[in-house]
Amino acid sequence: MNRIWLVMILLSICFLLWSDPGSVLSEMLDASSQALSLSAQLCAVYAVWMGILELVQASGLSQKLAKILHPVIKKVFNVKDPETEALIAMNISANMLGLGNASTPLAIKAMKRMDTGSPVASPAMIMLIVINATSIQLLPTTVIGLRQAAGSTSAADIILPTLITTVCTTVLAIVLVKLCHKIFKRRQK
Repeated sequence: MNRIWLVMILLSICFLLWSDPGSVLSEMLDASSQALSLSAQLCAVYAVWMGILELVQASGLSQKLAKILHPVIKKVFNVKDPETEALIAMNISANMLGLGNASTPLAIKAMKRMDTGSPVASPAMIMLIVINATSIQLLPTTVIGLRQAAGSTSAADIILPTLITTVCTTVLAIVLVKLCHKIFKRRQK
């Protein structure tokens, strides 16, 4: 991945040198200051939501959330460990708030708890990966933060379209994983 970024940067600089050699340095400095500003704004957004997630875990709300989501998690994941259910529930909650980066450590912990030592991922592990990739987002905070940092006057206008598309993709992903699991299970017999 680093090589891809390096090639993209070098090609961009070469193209800029070819089209407007006088603006190379000023554009690079401007882009770096914008990147730094955006990073600081996103750090603030993540700090707030990570703090809220930490409070949710410390207060025991994650266990209550796991109880509320228990029927769904049991049906979709078929997990019997309450701690794993709580981690999955917190992961789904973080994804629903649009905090994909904040949900990743929770997903990794849940994956470790679901790991049986088999060289093949279990259906529950595959389902967690797929749900993380599609994740229903009630409040896409990262995208709203990016839009606001870019100067959007109505940064939150994407909430409804995001909700509709993420619900559709998550439902489709769950159905496809369940279908593939049944197909591969039949082939193994």
